Amino acid sequence: MSIEITYLVWTLLLAVVQIFLTAAVKTSVFGLKWNMSARDEPREPTRLTSRLERAQANLFETLPIFIGGVLVVQMMGAADERTALGVQLYFWARLIYVPLYALGVPVIRTLVWAVGFAGLMMVLLALI
Repeated sequence: MSIEITYLVWTLLLAVVQIFLTAAVKTSVFGLKWNMSARDEPREPTRLTSRLERAQANLFETLPIFIGGVLVVQMMGAADERTALGVQLYFWARLIYVPLYALGVPVIRTLVWAVGFAGLMMVLLALI
């Protein structure tokens, strides 16, 4: 399995972890009864639940582009050192981004996001 596909798999697992992390924190804050209900009664989100939701949404904004980029790079046979570095930067930045966002760390969080975006662009530029 190529490094690009390996990091794609790890990124998909990260997405699943983020889904469950957000759900687990919401359950701990709002209760199991709320989680198992139809959730018709809105709850006031906490800072942490809001941050985890936004971090998850942020990943999901770029994830389809990342998936498509990696798959097309593989199909075209365009994988090289640049795409290998790009997928690693994207994954590790996305992983680091979650706790930084959850803790409300400014500036550094944005810089980490930029590193991840640069990694995504490295993959996409291989397609040109």
